Amino acid sequence: MDVRSQLRSIIEWIDPAPELLFDRWTQSGDEIKNASKLIVGPGQGCLFLYEGRLETTFASEGVYDLRTDNVPFWTSIKNALYNFESHHKVGIYFFRSASFLNRRWGTPSPITYLDPQYRFPVGLGAFGNYSFQISRPDEFFRKVVAGAHVYTAQEIQRVILSRIGEPISTYLANAGFSYVEIDKHRSEIAAHARQQVAPIFDDLGFQLLDFRIEGTSFDAATQERIGKISDMTAEAQGIRSLGVDYAQYQQLQAIRDLARNTGGGNVGMQLGLGMEAAKLFAQQQQPSAAPAAPAPVADDPAEKLGKLKKLFDAGLIDEAEYKAKKQEILSKL
Repeated sequence: MDVRSQLRSIIEWIDPAPELLFDRWTQSGDEIKNASKLIVGPGQGCLFLYEGRLETTFASEGVYDLRTDNVPFWTSIKNALYNFESHHKVGIYFFRSASFLNRRWGTPSPITYLDPQYRFPVGLGAFGNYSFQISRPDEFFRKVVAGAHVYTAQEIQRVILSRIGEPISTYLANAGFSYVEIDKHRSEIAAHARQQVAPIFDDLGFQLLDFRIEGTSFDAATQERIGKISDMTAEAQGIRSLGVDYAQYQQLQAIRDLARNTGGGNVGMQLGLGMEAAKLFAQQQQPSAAPAAPAPVADDPAEKLGKLKKLFDAGLIDEAEYKAKKQEILSKL
């Protein structure tokens, strides 16, 4: 076979896959003709290696004559060419210089921090989009690609996500945001994270053009804690509407449970405990600074009916018990 027919005279990156960042040109054993031409298209660049060394970078689009244009080491290569057959092979890597826009991201595992208000651990998930661009292709090639024949956008995404979680977690730990405030601070959290990782990514040879948090979620354990807090908050608001605090409500609750469990179906015992709860409830309704009201007449039916109604409204007796005791009081009139 005529080896000259195998050696390339035109080298270009035709229709690269949209996810490719770096792609090694491999054709005819990486041998090229003397005076070959290199075509670099819009949004592309090319690295030229010789005997394992990165010799030059073609960062602008155009056509380059590899014998003369911008290749100061070409003489050493030309001297190694005999009848178009090279005893020294070169490495040619095309890369995408255009920006990668609107890349989707999401945290691979929850970001954890301690909620400063409620003092429980929060597992936060986040998602959004980002854009990036190779800013220093030589450093990116040395430190990230590391000689791989193909390097894709998905691979650099893993690098980004592995480093973006820590500054978000640190920021949340120091910012004093409760879990209910996360969404309204998404922009500043994202801006802080991007600023913190910028030196790391610059050292690797690329930069984030933007980074956005579009939404958040909580893991199952955090959702359970939030649900309990919501229930307790709603319950506390209901208790305040009765004019008692949470500790007083717990006392009433204990009396109610005792009436349910100890009474064993004995309506009289349950109502007796319920009347004690009514006394406690009535005492707690009175302002602490107000003078003590005259003791009500023990046999006053209106007073008994009033206490009974409060027991019913507070849920300490059910409707059947309420009606039975009400009928008993009214029958004595």
